[in-house]
Amino acid sequence: LFRSVKPVWEKRFPLRFPQLVTMATARPVVSVYNFENPSEKSSTVVMPHVLTMPLRPDLVREVHKNVSKNARQAYAVGAKVGYDTAAESWGTGRAVARIPRAPGGGTHRAGQATFGNQARGGGMFNPTRVWRRWHRRVNVTQKRHAVVTALAASSLPPLVMARGHRIGEVAELPLVVSDGMESVTKTKQAVEALKKLGAGEDLQKVLDSKKLRPGKGKARNRRYKMRCGPLVIYNEDNG
Repeated sequence: LFRSVKPVWEKRFPLRFPQLVTMATARPVVSVYNFENPSEKSSTVVMPHVLTMPLRPDLVREVHKNVSKNARQAYAVGAKVGYDTAAESWGTGRAVARIPRAPGGGTHRAGQATFGNQARGGGMFNPTRVWRRWHRRVNVTQKRHAVVTALAASSLPPLVMARGHRIGEVAELPLVVSDGMESVTKTKQAVEALKKLGAGEDLQKVLDSKKLRPGKGKARNRRYKMRCGPLVIYNEDNG
């Protein structure tokens, strides 16, 4: 019997969304809009090959899951936590369990069970260690493929809108602007330019999304949370 052998790539990353694995776009050229007058097009450029790559959400999910583990810090309980007392079992004959008990008298602590993981203040079962495998090695080629497919997805309006971005007034995606944008020096000018290009609605969404962070992050220099807005990619920083 003949049995076809699947490529190694397909074995490692089975296609969970086969309907999405298609060319991201078939447009041959992209319009370049004038920075001074965004309503007019100055020229056109060939669509970059990277923006026409197949979409691999399964690969992006796998790479992001593993790469995001590489910023973790090790944590563990102390070696003596739960065992820092001269406890000893009372033995049999006193109608109590034979678990070690705290010594002394005159306090609530005296006679309380210790050491056991079921006891209050005792040691935990299978205590955490700092030598756990915290980080993950990710294949460089897979990381590059994940970046490429994410860039390709950013040029598809349905996927960008599904993520929550407001692009109703944007002329097209990807939105290419002339080189004058790189010489902007003031934030006010940059915001005004983005509004003229149709990104004002998305900027307003970001401003309205500022909220207090739940949990302890408020006290750890992460007090507020805010949505992401337009992604600006430039070649030279002349501003």
